[in-house]
Amino acid sequence: MATTTTRPTNLAELLESGWQSKSVKREIHDNFLAMLSRGEPLYPGIVGYDDTVIPELNLALLAEHDMLLLGEKGQAKSRLMRSLVRFLDEEIPYVDVPEAPVHDDPLRPISRVVKDLLSSTPPEEVPIAWWSREDRYAERLSPGTKFADIIGEIDPAKLAGGASMSTEEALHFGLIPRMHRGIFAMNELPELDELVQVGLFNILEERDVQIRGFPVRFDLDILILFSANPATYNRSGKVIPQLKDRIGSTIHTHYPRDRDLGIEILEQEANIDLDGEFPVSVPYFMKQIIEQISIAARRSKYIDQQSGVSARVSIANYRTMIAAARQRAAVLGESPAVPRISDLGHLYSSSLGKLELDLMGSHQMSERQVLDAVMAEAIRDVFEEYVEQHGLAEIAEIFAEGVKIEVGDMLPSSAYAERLERVPPVWDKAFEVNAAESEAVRASCVEFVLAGLYASDRISRSQHHGRIIYEIG
Repeated sequence: MATTTTRPTNLAELLESGWQSKSVKREIHDNFLAMLSRGEPLYPGIVGYDDTVIPELNLALLAEHDMLLLGEKGQAKSRLMRSLVRFLDEEIPYVDVPEAPVHDDPLRPISRVVKDLLSSTPPEEVPIAWWSREDRYAERLSPGTKFADIIGEIDPAKLAGGASMSTEEALHFGLIPRMHRGIFAMNELPELDELVQVGLFNILEERDVQIRGFPVRFDLDILILFSANPATYNRSGKVIPQLKDRIGSTIHTHYPRDRDLGIEILEQEANIDLDGEFPVSVPYFMKQIIEQISIAARRSKYIDQQSGVSARVSIANYRTMIAAARQRAAVLGESPAVPRISDLGHLYSSSLGKLELDLMGSHQMSERQVLDAVMAEAIRDVFEEYVEQHGLAEIAEIFAEGVKIEVGDMLPSSAYAERLERVPPVWDKAFEVNAAESEAVRASCVEFVLAGLYASDRISRSQHHGRIIYEIG
């Protein structure tokens, strides 16, 4: 890759340095192979795609294809597209002329103004500047995007100055031509106006720019990336067939294939400091429940599955759960704070805006009722795994017949210790926490067991003023 040391400042110095011109796809191809051969991390921060998405993406880069990432929301499509910037050279040279519409390659210029300059100016007088890799990437969200935004428009002022409508001098270029020698990403391709799709087709097929019927031959050098949701991309008429046919590779993304991967992603993306003045200790079963809520939502008949359930649901819910525990620690003076099932009562704010109801399947259920059903299913699924794996049949016997147990997100942990003086040894083994030694951890375990018993229809529950009362017997 190019370095920033002793950079040439004019064309003569650049030629003397031995710098070689490459297309952006060849540049990415060569840098990718070099990093691959050195064993360097290729896509830092991308989790769960090693055996599925990444091999397909690698081959698309080596094949020098424009590509489409096809998947539901929250599957890291935008992050993957942005990650390709790391395969660009650190910097590339361009002819530094204010009038030039693009960052022109000094050895392969495409704009008229730079071609004229090079034909009439000694190399030592042609100024060279350097374009950083971070600035060579641009992306756009489709809704509201106009033809002029990404392709261009005729500039009336330039026409008034005598420019011909069939020349580049009359045009104001949009994002794609200005990203010549870079990467352009278009999110939600099916939402693009058909006229804009035709413009993209011309660029992919002919690498020219056509504005208002006036074609300008412009040998654009650009890697174009798209993202789309399968539900809309595969719907007839949403994307013109000619454009689909010109996309070199279609790469299917997906949600985490197992819960542990989902937990790894939510911890990475939430990026919360659990230490500090009010430290938080999160039992693993609470992380499992947070991720299981998203898994349950993805299979719920009450939620629109074509829209998808983003990984951002888990991330936002995890942060909300920790915030609720930390608030309790500050109010009650408990340390560390340990999240409980009752903290999940605050997930409405972080979940409801991200879930779209299936109006046919929800049968007039409210959003809160749908989320309650999803959370109950998630708690039951995780609890029954613990019962099956660790033989916790004795759990129900620990709570005496006819006893009422009150829980709540602002109830002191000592109150739970009073209700459960003896912690069965199997708890510490099953939950991998020090339930016998920590009142806060014990409170979290008690709520998990009670909620699990309720979700599996073994005990009853009632709610009063934010408190939950479980009844055994």
